Amino acid sequence: MVNLNVMRQLRTRTGIAILMVLAACAPSAGPAGAPGVEGVRGHLLIVGGGGQPPELVARFVELAGGEGKARIAVLPMASAEPEASGTEQAEELRGLGADAFVLHLTREQAMTDSAARLLDGATGIWFTGGDQSRVTPVLRGSPVLDAIRARWREGAVVGGTSAGAAVMPDSMLTGNQFRAGEDTAGYYGDDFPEVARRTIQVAPGLGFLPGTLIDQHFIRRERHNRLLAVVLERPALIGVGIDESTAIEVGPDGHWTVRGSSAVFIYDARRARITSTAAPVLGTSGVRMHLLPSGAVFDPRTGEARLP
Repeated sequence: MVNLNVMRQLRTRTGIAILMVLAACAPSAGPAGAPGVEGVRGHLLIVGGGGQPPELVARFVELAGGEGKARIAVLPMASAEPEASGTEQAEELRGLGADAFVLHLTREQAMTDSAARLLDGATGIWFTGGDQSRVTPVLRGSPVLDAIRARWREGAVVGGTSAGAAVMPDSMLTGNQFRAGEDTAGYYGDDFPEVARRTIQVAPGLGFLPGTLIDQHFIRRERHNRLLAVVLERPALIGVGIDESTAIEVGPDGHWTVRGSSAVFIYDARRARITSTAAPVLGTSGVRMHLLPSGAVFDPRTGEARLP
């Protein structure tokens, strides 16, 4: 006769052993707040502004299907002169064999299904530079943005430069600051004299690269104070400072590859210690910083970088 108490003990010990094996075999957990979007087959190509090296434009066309196959929508709403900006970008893409067209939309138009259907068959969507705060009020919560996301999930490439880079995360730097004695945020150029709380305005972006904040023209315009301040206030977000003529390419596997002629800074405070919000001075210990030249690869889930 089998002793039932012994059987229960064996089952319990076996279950514990199995759990221990599974725990040992499981991949180590990455930092909290690791970004990523599941089920996406497309790419992102996010350029930090300035002159676009021909190889970056050619790479965008390649990711969109290549010469004779790429069908690219150019969205120029960030620009102060959207028609001219959109036409110029579309012509450059056509010169590389893409079927490119300009899609300049108002909020009313973006809210229509007919405008969303214009993206049927698009293999690439490109956002021009300008002012990112002109883009999000038009697209957020619209059928057009839903259509762009659907195309991206199905394999299209989504990209942009300067303002078109800033809109990519779910949290967006507007370019405005809060200064002493001012009740509202304003634009004060590229003067960021301090690393402090409640100085940098952040607004919702378009959500293609969640868990991040993107700053553009980064090295050229010395925007380190701005990005570091906003990351320390929001340590769950990775700060990505992309310099001019440089891009990060985000593949379906979630890895970021640096391309172009300069470099990308990464500020990762997900494991850092930061002074209390009640403290008068903003301070930190343990922030990880990466300076990534062209060819480097970053894994946002683990926080690890590989240099070329």
